Amino acid sequence: MSGARGLGARWRRRRPLRTRLALAASAAVALVAVGVCTAAFLVIRYELVHQLDLSLTQSATRIVQANRDEGPQVLAGECRYLSAPPCAQIVPADPAADPDAPYLLPVSPAVREVAAGGRAAYYSNVERFGQPLRMLTTPFGDGRALQVALRADPVDRGVRQAAVLLAAVGAVGVLLAGLLGHAVSRTGLAPVARLTATAERIAATRDPRHRIELPPGPPGRQDEVTRLAATFNTMLGELEQSVASQRRLVADASHELRTPLTALRANAELLARGDRLTPAQRDRAAGALERGIREVTGLVNDLIELARDEEPLPLLEDVRIAEMTEQVVGTARTHWPRTPFVLEVEAGAARAVRPGVPARLARLLTNLLDNAAKFSPPGTPVEVSLSTYGSGSGTGGNGADSDGSGPRGVTLTVRDHGPGIPAADLPHVFDRFYRAETARALPGSGLGLAMARQIAHAHGAELTAGAAAGGGALFTLTFAPEDPPADARGRRPGRSRP
Repeated sequence: MSGARGLGARWRRRRPLRTRLALAASAAVALVAVGVCTAAFLVIRYELVHQLDLSLTQSATRIVQANRDEGPQVLAGECRYLSAPPCAQIVPADPAADPDAPYLLPVSPAVREVAAGGRAAYYSNVERFGQPLRMLTTPFGDGRALQVALRADPVDRGVRQAAVLLAAVGAVGVLLAGLLGHAVSRTGLAPVARLTATAERIAATRDPRHRIELPPGPPGRQDEVTRLAATFNTMLGELEQSVASQRRLVADASHELRTPLTALRANAELLARGDRLTPAQRDRAAGALERGIREVTGLVNDLIELARDEEPLPLLEDVRIAEMTEQVVGTARTHWPRTPFVLEVEAGAARAVRPGVPARLARLLTNLLDNAAKFSPPGTPVEVSLSTYGSGSGTGGNGADSDGSGPRGVTLTVRDHGPGIPAADLPHVFDRFYRAETARALPGSGLGLAMARQIAHAHGAELTAGAAAGGGALFTLTFAPEDPPADARGRRPGRSRP
């Protein structure tokens, strides 16, 4: 038995899903059709036999009323013909009281028991005159039994005809079940077939631009398979966007690396012929080679940073935003001595804490400060402000209101007094390798702001750029009010650092 089950399981695994669904649907409908036909046959046979039994009962009642005082004898014997009166005879309980003439109907011991009152009336099927008969044996009173019989071949013929007709109907039902199962499998699995074909086409062509055609209709009324296809289309869109972003990054990186690599090669070849150069020329070539190496190293490091989409959960810590900002601003004052940095921290934001990777958040703010200092005229300040937003009057250590009115968000702004961002360049300031015409002569790779926005998104924050009132650019970093529990972030509670 286990071997048969294993063979059936292997056969099912080897069959396509469409075939298995068609067989399952066909079998279900076929079982229903066969069950209905079988039930109809049983009902028809019961009703035909029941009608014949009612006729026997009515005939027996009339005979009892007309022959109540008669002794054992044959009362009627015309049942060998169709539409003739039933055969009837009175049988005593004692065989010694039988009449001299033979009985027309068979007399069994059960008939004597009915006559003696030891058994209730009953129906039976007998053969007589070469024809099937349906016979009723019932008490007649005073130690007698009455036997009444009618021909049963019309009932048998009706039962056989009903059986043939219902068998034909059942066969047609099974055939229709097969056709319906095939249609159901084709219709129900059509989106799955399209999804499979699309996936195979993508695997063969490595082109995620293909989509599955969806049936028309509102999204809220789509079935599960259609929603699966829509979700697969969404996944393909995300995959296409990711592939396009990767290709664009590779193309942009190769374009940006071509110039510094060419300069490095030229300077290296020049230094290889150092015996032909003066000491001043060798110093200039060595300095240019060193600057080129630093530029390529910085560009490669920036590309590695941009390749990271999310922060690993084990690296997240509670970061005090105000302390981290003070440290980054202090470092920026050292790197940009000609640019004054002004830091303002709102009282409510002094103890604000957010989960994150300290080094990455520091890199985000450093990029913003370097960008602001780069475009600021010498002596003009770069203004850094840290504040909170939301309802309530005070904040606790995690940015939530100390009076219990709920968490509050944190906003960090960096404003310079440079030329600002032209309206045409504003939508592209966070694109990789994008540099406005006014900034192409300045040092940099065009990756700083793109990296800053990516780090912000990885920490659940939003970084935007705009024009500051009175001139200059304004960058705003917004941390959402919602702060998930420490245990949900996979870090040790109570651990914090700037």
